[in-house]
Amino acid sequence: MTDIERSGPSGAKGASEIVLVTGASGFIAAALIARLGERYTVVGLDRAGPPEPPPPAAAIDIDVGSDEAVHAALEEVRARYGNRIASVIHLAAYYDISGDPNPLYDKVTVQGTRRLIDGLQSFDVEQFVFASTMLVHKPTATPQERINEESPIGASWAYPQSKVDTEALLHERHGRIPVVYLRPAGVYADEGRSAFLAQQISQIYEHRLISHFYPGMLCAAQSSVHRDDLAEAVVRLVDRRHDLPSELPLLIGEPDAPGYAEIQDIVGEALHGEGWKTIRIPQPLAKAGIVLQNEALGDDDFIQPWMIDSSNDHYILDISRARSLLGWEPKHSLRETLPTIVAALKRHPRAWYRNNKLNENLVAWNDKSDPKPAELDHNPPEAAADAMPGMEHGAKDHGNMDHAAVGHGAGDMAMSSHGAHGDHMAMMDRDERRARWALYANIGLGLWLASSPLIYDSMTAQRVGEAARFVTVDRGLPSIEWRASALAVSDLVSGLAIALFGALSLVPRTKTWAQWAVAFVGIWLLFAPLIFWSPSAAQYNNDLLIGSAVIALSVLVPMMPGMSMAGMMDPKNIPPGWTYSPSTDAQRLPIVVMGLIGLLTSRILTAYQLGHIDSVWEPFFVGSLSDPRNGTEEIITSNMSKAWPIPDGGLGTISYVLEILMAVMGTRDRWRTMPWMVTFFGILVIPLGVVSIYFIISQPIVIGTWSTLALIAALAMLIMIPFALDEVIAMGQFLVWAKCRGKPLIRTFFQGDASEAGSEDASDLMSSPAAFWADAKRGLTLPWTLAVSIALGAFLMLTRVTLGNEGAMANSDHVIGALVITVAIIATAEVARAVRFINGALGAWLVAAPFLLTGAGHLGTIVSVIIGLALVGLSLPRGKRSAEHYASWDKYVI
Repeated sequence: MTDIERSGPSGAKGASEIVLVTGASGFIAAALIARLGERYTVVGLDRAGPPEPPPPAAAIDIDVGSDEAVHAALEEVRARYGNRIASVIHLAAYYDISGDPNPLYDKVTVQGTRRLIDGLQSFDVEQFVFASTMLVHKPTATPQERINEESPIGASWAYPQSKVDTEALLHERHGRIPVVYLRPAGVYADEGRSAFLAQQISQIYEHRLISHFYPGMLCAAQSSVHRDDLAEAVVRLVDRRHDLPSELPLLIGEPDAPGYAEIQDIVGEALHGEGWKTIRIPQPLAKAGIVLQNEALGDDDFIQPWMIDSSNDHYILDISRARSLLGWEPKHSLRETLPTIVAALKRHPRAWYRNNKLNENLVAWNDKSDPKPAELDHNPPEAAADAMPGMEHGAKDHGNMDHAAVGHGAGDMAMSSHGAHGDHMAMMDRDERRARWALYANIGLGLWLASSPLIYDSMTAQRVGEAARFVTVDRGLPSIEWRASALAVSDLVSGLAIALFGALSLVPRTKTWAQWAVAFVGIWLLFAPLIFWSPSAAQYNNDLLIGSAVIALSVLVPMMPGMSMAGMMDPKNIPPGWTYSPSTDAQRLPIVVMGLIGLLTSRILTAYQLGHIDSVWEPFFVGSLSDPRNGTEEIITSNMSKAWPIPDGGLGTISYVLEILMAVMGTRDRWRTMPWMVTFFGILVIPLGVVSIYFIISQPIVIGTWSTLALIAALAMLIMIPFALDEVIAMGQFLVWAKCRGKPLIRTFFQGDASEAGSEDASDLMSSPAAFWADAKRGLTLPWTLAVSIALGAFLMLTRVTLGNEGAMANSDHVIGALVITVAIIATAEVARAVRFINGALGAWLVAAPFLLTGAGHLGTIVSVIIGLALVGLSLPRGKRSAEHYASWDKYVI
């Protein structure tokens, strides 16, 4: 180190005097170093690696948990700066919010201080300032009582107890080194940075229900201290070190502290324009809720049981000693600073959450734009303990910091936007020309369809099989000739319409509505053979294939007509606050595969219902002994099936065709460029899927038999649901954001738009099967609790065979078992993990069912109660979460 580096600022008073600061890369240390650096040479001691101590501090690596590391660090101090040290500000310590004892409290806080004070005995140290906490004192019973340095000592949990123990150790071992037991109140700054305060503010900001409840006295108050005021107090301690006693306890904080309810009202008024209603709840109830949430549900919530016990504590400080010895008076007050803290939150929510060590993904959609570099707090966010009363960190934060990307300046944007727009338009024109073949293909398919009736002229009652005749009589349908002729007319008109609209799709002025017209004619072709109960398999398959093809060739292969230009130009495909795009090909391929399985099975069922085939493959279920048909045939010709005016198997076929087409439609950004399509896709897969699954699982109860093909289709439909949910949620968040920004909601819904935030993922998921599969299962996890629930559901569906249950009890087991499986599979999607609680209710029914229903023996009763209790227990734990984030939906992954 050069002489200039050693001497500090030119002309500064005491520039050659050395001050050591441990925990030097932390939140509190940053302010101390800035102030001390004006008049002293500051040496920052902290663990190796980023973040580094801020300028002007010189960095030396230290690990207070190691004798060798402390000795090596102090020897480096001696070699570089000599033996004389004006002051040592010891901030390094261990902290966690659990409230439970931890060996690290002794290793880092207590023994780490011992290692440091012992090692300093060979130096000429004029002062040792130990950062303790006001929490070493016992709280008072009322806000009117104040705590001073002579107030009783009595820590109530592990963190302050470690400070009590360390103060006692220093009393015994400080030797000739004067020591100050600095006991600050809870530290905060203009941007917050107080763990408890940040939690309180964020809950009000998010309108969380829990923010309206408090388990202690609403007047409960604890002193705070602004970081700058604390830094000023420490500087005065160092400056006046020769005038202080050799052993000095010193409380630092604001003597006027607002109560909990007052803070609530100030924050509520600043955020939402009105005071915040806060209700006091009994402590046992609050503690039970926290235990349930943290232990039973497996949720790692900030609030811990010990905090409930401390909710009545008052810590109002008497700072007479600081006034008399240091002439110190706080220049800030929490009451006056709260609006400033809230303003920082409202200005850039994501940066505020990040700086306060909160989940910034929750508010990713709330930022109007990414903050400029000058608006971000670049001091490394401290561990939660930094904002605790008197807490400083002892270990660096090596967490994954997802800093917001900072774009180019406005000038650069203006210079490049015109060129980018022109390039994009040219690229779109080129892609449109390349896809024009699809529009010509639609004209050809239309002409093919229009000419098809010419080959159906022999379609008479004498040309169809007995199955079609039976369907005509059984369903009371019009004659075969009339139905065939009606469908032929439909094919002729539809084919000509497709050819006409296909031609108009080539004309720039009419292409938008003409492409959609072709698509709607295609949808009609999917329904027409069912409406007219087509007696010909060829006629039905012709309409099905051409209808599917023209939909794809009109709006799938070419650019989707009517999409927002801004939305298409925006490259961002990962929603704000998300860690992945829910619309990648890998995310949608499982839906396509399941849709194809469902399509093939439902197509067979439809053929039988229309009379195109005489029988259906059924390997397992023979059906009623009095009926020659097998189980599948009985089900798809039952009264339940006949309640539909068209073949219900055909409706399934149409659903699967549309699901497949919608699943392959669009790119990775379709959650924002095609909200309407994602919405209808979600409706087809989720609510209609659940309804269809319910009908299938009720078949044995209503009809008395099963269908293998129907079960396969139901399973395929069920597996689709968890894969589709995340995209629907991302699309919903985008629409909410658009509405909050004042964008036309209807137009955004149908045309899409750009997003101000988010990021781009251009990775090639087809580069390897492993990469493809890794992306496909993002957002999905299978905790052991859900796996066991699925197994129990399968067992319940078989209690007729395994336990001899019958009648109402057997029917109940069957339905409950199928519902348990359905719920558990849906809950494998993390965004739907809370759905698992439904299984708790189903389990409660299983406990009561044997006593309310008939048909269960002694063994069946016992097993039902055991499985019911097991399901209740299995529905509580959330299971291990993945590393994925879902923006504001994170708070519902419970």
